[in-house]
Amino acid sequence: MGASEADHVPLFAALTTYFSYTLLIVVGHIRDWVLRQNSKAKDGQEKGKAPLVKDWENFYARNLYRRIEDCFCRPISSAPGAWIDVCERKRDNIHADFRLTGESRRCLNLGSYNYLGFAAEDEYCTPRVISTMHETGWTTCSSRLDGGTTEVHEDLEQMVAKFLRKPAALSWGMGFATNTTVLPSLVNKGCLVVSDQLNHKSIVDGVKLSGAKVKVFVHNDMKSLEKILRTSIVQGQPRTGRPWKKILIVIEGIYSMEGDMPLLKEIVALKKKYNCYLYLDEAHSIGALGQSGRGLCEHTGVSFDDVDVLMGTFTKSFGSCGGYIASTKDVIEYLRNSSPGFTYATSISMPAAQQILSSLEVVAGKDGTTRGQEKIQKLKDNANFLRKKLKAAGCAVLGSEDSPVIPMMIFHPAKISALTRECYKYGLAIVVVGFPATPLLLARARLCISAAHSREDLEYACDILIDATMKCSMAYNL
Repeated sequence: MGASEADHVPLFAALTTYFSYTLLIVVGHIRDWVLRQNSKAKDGQEKGKAPLVKDWENFYARNLYRRIEDCFCRPISSAPGAWIDVCERKRDNIHADFRLTGESRRCLNLGSYNYLGFAAEDEYCTPRVISTMHETGWTTCSSRLDGGTTEVHEDLEQMVAKFLRKPAALSWGMGFATNTTVLPSLVNKGCLVVSDQLNHKSIVDGVKLSGAKVKVFVHNDMKSLEKILRTSIVQGQPRTGRPWKKILIVIEGIYSMEGDMPLLKEIVALKKKYNCYLYLDEAHSIGALGQSGRGLCEHTGVSFDDVDVLMGTFTKSFGSCGGYIASTKDVIEYLRNSSPGFTYATSISMPAAQQILSSLEVVAGKDGTTRGQEKIQKLKDNANFLRKKLKAAGCAVLGSEDSPVIPMMIFHPAKISALTRECYKYGLAIVVVGFPATPLLLARARLCISAAHSREDLEYACDILIDATMKCSMAYNL
């Protein structure tokens, strides 16, 4: 089942979904009306003041989200390895806050982006992180342009550039902020951004902040992309008709809600044909794709030189935090002085930077072993094993082969809570996603695979998932 097939929602699921939301909204408005009759202010809002929060979001949270809040934001009390300890919570009613009971449940972890298994203790990385912590402390308490650059940061950036076969690289303290503060530095008014329909919110927000004109092409549709490029070049800027200062195509390596990959070779061909720039967000693909973990370029056989700006994060495959940009030396030097996420924000903590550097060394084989290659291959084998099993059981599974992200369609909102509660009951922790993070009818479970999972772990997960999908009537492809 491809990403486009997710739009083919079963008729019964669509009808019951609309009915369920309509009923909840009507009941919510009735409840709010009754409460207003018994109080002078709405939802505790001081009379005469405009609400601080948006009205619809507040209504949705109180009357819809709170009913299934136990399915989200579950705290854990262990490292996010193959197995985790999930803290137990209780509340008196759906309008009360949760309180921790002091107990926890051991669960198989299919919810963390711990693709290569570095988030838990590692024989090579952990001792080096602890040593760095003792030598340098927790943080620089400074931005990179002030006193926030250390030897670890410089070694990390040199390693990233070498690993991605780019002349230079730069690191940021947060992956989301990398996109939102770099894109406004690369494009501005008079520029055109051509963005994939399903790009991450960090990209969407970054483009909004830039002031550039944005046009969205249908996900992975090369005809749509070429039509936008050709038409935009012919027509020029709105009102004036002047040529665009630059055109930037923005895509992702793996789309986190779909689990699929872009058609990179075809996009590169269009980029060259129409003389555009290409920005590739490899948050989920770096470390996970390619024979040596170098991401989508290596996976598809595209030259790294054909992608002008490589962006990625350290929060998935490398078990740390932060993001990076790899590009030409001129671009990196420009961003060093123009990206507010670099110039004003505190740098990555030294222990976190050492974790990235050490895990990169393992992936690149610099530790003197083949553990990195074995982890990459095991990740692919694990992902393909689980995807094949779920498809055989009739589950509506999205995503590309080798992708560590496996979305499984739920469709109906009531089944969001039913599925995750049933899995949690038997010790399986999964992530479920619904409206407004997805379109109303396209709720899904997002399963994240790790090289840390054993085959026995995945067989256990399959048994629970398949049993839960049967109980929830989610075998849509049988």
